[in-house]
Amino acid sequence: MRALLVVNPAATTTSARTRDVLIHALASEMKLEAVTTEYRGHARDLGRRAAESDDIELVVALGGDGTVNEVVNGLLHHGPDPERLPRLAVVPGGSTNVFARALGLPNDAVEATGAILDALRDRTERTIGLGLAAGTPGSEDEATPDRWFTFCAGFGFDAGVIGRVEQQRERGKRSTHALYLRQVARQFLDEPRRRHGTITLERPDQEPISDLVLSIICNTAPWTYLGNRPVYASPDASFDTALDVLALDRLSTPAVARYATQLLTSTPERGPRGKHAVTLHDQTDFTLNSKVPLPFQMDGDHLGLRTSVTFTGVRRALRVIV
Repeated sequence: MRALLVVNPAATTTSARTRDVLIHALASEMKLEAVTTEYRGHARDLGRRAAESDDIELVVALGGDGTVNEVVNGLLHHGPDPERLPRLAVVPGGSTNVFARALGLPNDAVEATGAILDALRDRTERTIGLGLAAGTPGSEDEATPDRWFTFCAGFGFDAGVIGRVEQQRERGKRSTHALYLRQVARQFLDEPRRRHGTITLERPDQEPISDLVLSIICNTAPWTYLGNRPVYASPDASFDTALDVLALDRLSTPAVARYATQLLTSTPERGPRGKHAVTLHDQTDFTLNSKVPLPFQMDGDHLGLRTSVTFTGVRRALRVIV
């Protein structure tokens, strides 16, 4: 088997020595080419190169969720084709590693590498669905390039939190759960539209749902992790279905306290609920429109401000090693 290993040297939870050990372990089982990323978007370019090659059967992403997202977007540059495209394997190296953990892989890079090698020997894999976000035709974001996401996207409040975290990291702060919680509090205090949202959710042949403050789009469950604790925004979300949505139409202090508690105590059977919560399951096509530009994120990567995003849930988009 010929494989391409995409290595993010800035992965927060793996050292250079650990990465060398992992590379040697993988190389002992396959014909491996290891490439270290050198710039933002490099992993995407490498994924596209693998997709367009005639002999690469497997792409291994060693890094966090951002690295995985780039590789996936490269692999699917010409669209999903699970039977033709190389398979994907993920060695978690980031601070949270939601995608790898949602697949059932260990959060430790060495243990995950062992699990991947066992899966390759046993020929175990699954074909998963993915989400696609695009600029809405007729909107000012119409020309925005399409982009795939593996586990979640967010429009509004949660994307603003991620933007704040990225600003702190650029200033030298470490990516910790405490940092995220501080930015949640600051985003809430600075949010000017927490009582009257500007987002409208539109679906074909359905009445629009308006005045939403935030929208979280899930492709799997859990939505994220706080340390070892899984957090379920949409417990029914799955790699085997289309997309799920959790939206809120109010972020008053009592509402925030209620829904934050529900998220922190969520389980695979029970997520946030209440009169200010909108929950949708297995949605194939929908659009989020906002009266004002709002922050937008995909797989934990802040992508700036948008006024309209159209989402598509694509079942059976990519084969992964598990």
